[in-house]
Amino acid sequence: MCAISEENQDVLFFCWVKAFIPDKMMNYLLLSLLAAVQADTLPGSCSFEGSTCDYAADPAGLSWTFSPTGHFITVDVSPQGGQEKEKAVLVGPEVEQQDWNCLRLVYQLTGSASLQLQRRLEGESFDHMLWSAHSPSDSWLMASIDLQNSTEPYKIVIEGRPGSGKGSSVSIFEVNISDKYCIECDFEESHLCGYTNQWNSNVNWYVGRGVPNSPSPSAEPGNYMYVDSVHTKTLQEVAKLVSPMTMVPMSGCLSFQYKQDQVEGHLFSVYSRDRAGQYQELWRTDKPENNQVDWGTETQVWIPVQVALRAPYPVEVVFEVSFNSPKGGRVLLDDISFSPEFCSAGTEPTFDPKVANCDFELGLCQYTQSPAGGAMWKRVSVRPNIYRAGDHTTGTGSFLLANSEFTLQSGYVSRLYGPRLPGNQKYCLRFFYSLRGFSKTGQALAVHLYDAAGAKRDEIWAQSEKTRDVWIQAELSIQSQKTTQVVFVSTCKSFWTCGSVGLDDITVSLGDCELQLGPLVLPSHCNFETGMCGYTQDKHGDDADWVLARGPTPTSYTGPIGDHTTGVGHYLHIEASLMLAGQRARLVSSLLRGSKGLQCLQFFYHMYGSGTGQLSVLLRSELKEDDKLLWMHTGEQGISWVRASVSYQHDHSHQIVIEAVRGPSVRSDIAIDDIVFQKGPCKDSDRPTSGDLNSIE
Repeated sequence: MCAISEENQDVLFFCWVKAFIPDKMMNYLLLSLLAAVQADTLPGSCSFEGSTCDYAADPAGLSWTFSPTGHFITVDVSPQGGQEKEKAVLVGPEVEQQDWNCLRLVYQLTGSASLQLQRRLEGESFDHMLWSAHSPSDSWLMASIDLQNSTEPYKIVIEGRPGSGKGSSVSIFEVNISDKYCIECDFEESHLCGYTNQWNSNVNWYVGRGVPNSPSPSAEPGNYMYVDSVHTKTLQEVAKLVSPMTMVPMSGCLSFQYKQDQVEGHLFSVYSRDRAGQYQELWRTDKPENNQVDWGTETQVWIPVQVALRAPYPVEVVFEVSFNSPKGGRVLLDDISFSPEFCSAGTEPTFDPKVANCDFELGLCQYTQSPAGGAMWKRVSVRPNIYRAGDHTTGTGSFLLANSEFTLQSGYVSRLYGPRLPGNQKYCLRFFYSLRGFSKTGQALAVHLYDAAGAKRDEIWAQSEKTRDVWIQAELSIQSQKTTQVVFVSTCKSFWTCGSVGLDDITVSLGDCELQLGPLVLPSHCNFETGMCGYTQDKHGDDADWVLARGPTPTSYTGPIGDHTTGVGHYLHIEASLMLAGQRARLVSSLLRGSKGLQCLQFFYHMYGSGTGQLSVLLRSELKEDDKLLWMHTGEQGISWVRASVSYQHDHSHQIVIEAVRGPSVRSDIAIDDIVFQKGPCKDSDRPTSGDLNSIE
């Protein structure tokens, strides 16, 4: 909804919300006002008035067409040249971005269409997803995407997929790139920088220009946002002005200016709001340190405010005014800005949660054990075989083991202490554990929180999964007002009730585990949790298919027990009982661009079973008639998921083919998971040669 006060009816207030407007041309008439007021733009911007500016259409995709007015471009599901194509692609000019920029995209989707914005770096086979949309609308919408400063030139790629539904289409009105943060706004432009008023039937934010008894904070009278209580009918009426969602991590100083009267009749607050709808207060006026002005009828002034903003995951900034009475007064807001420099030395964070990360390849990192209790957690390395599973990181690396054959004791509690985490912050703790050894595992692993004095405070998690010899991922969100310490605990009451547990790949990040940063789809990463990621079965060059599976494979003594990603997710495998000896299944990647430099392909494979055949990686290119062999393993490799790293170079379009050949018996299942493409050669870390490492042959 758009709110305009009676005294400002001549002021344009164009809200970017999903309001119902039946005629697209009506939307165009409103959007055309945008061009008249916008400031200078940077390379990569385009209004699509009869041309695509410096954007080039990919001839291999669908064609973009101009509207009859020539002021926006569209792609729809109508047949184009009788070819079956799924998407239309625009590739922008090369951008050299030394400073932080904001990209605003004005678009509309109908039917089953979708739209993606990507960043293309030279030398990489996959584009990086910046933003995506899949929901249809009856009006033009605006997306705001922060572009972080980069030392490498890149190109903006727009990918529209009209889908297959009748009447589906993708339309783009404008791409605008400016040298600012998307959260910044002086409210001088008609789009209001993507800020939206959360509609209330009685109180709302309005656009104003000048004030009868006071100028705006700018050098020249200009626009600002304001809310007043003139239409308040009940107590606790709330007006909310919401910023665009941040898309990348941001930490620094948020600044703005405000003015108010009738201070006792309302409360002005600023919050951050995450994707789950959870609020965190950043600032409010009723705190003594935030409101030191003696307000009078003739002393209203613009007050500058600086607020520390830490957004490790996507958040919106919400400016909220709550009225206590119909005579609650008025609040004005203007000149919202952001700086990566912290507001003061006291607000600068001194803790990097990555110090709590550890894969145990080179030691215990910053994890410790109590000297009084003895070192009950042992760092071990297992040579992959058919009896013992290796670590989670590579399958051949190191992990921690409690109650191992080195510490066959009863009546003990082993504790592993992590680094201390500062309070008043939310953390996401992720780790992998694996049950192994003895049959009793009821108290194999728990996670406790200790306070700053080293005293136990809470047990926040205890192992419940009974699946053995597979690495299971655990995720825990931690929030504490005081300094806290994560402690991993394994308990053994007696020899006959002890369990054996492995621990590996601990990571700690800021924010809630449920709130992932950025787009959920990474074309260069595939864990098969949401489908095939563009990989297809080779119907012409093989005899069978790769099968999507979860849990153990049907045939005993072959195949994995669970996937590599989480232990309870999905993976691909060949089911040998459905194939004949020597038959093969081929999985083909989407078309990769190629590069003059080296590329790294990493994936995890599982080859367990007495009749295991062969797994190969091949490169397919139109330049050569036969596929080129890049990597191959034959025969049983143990019960672990093992990481493969393949460096290769090809400077033309190509595809990667993963081929599995069935062995002489039904115990010949082969599985793959977690495929990742990276720029540059593979960088596998060297195995340690000293330290507290115990090897298990």
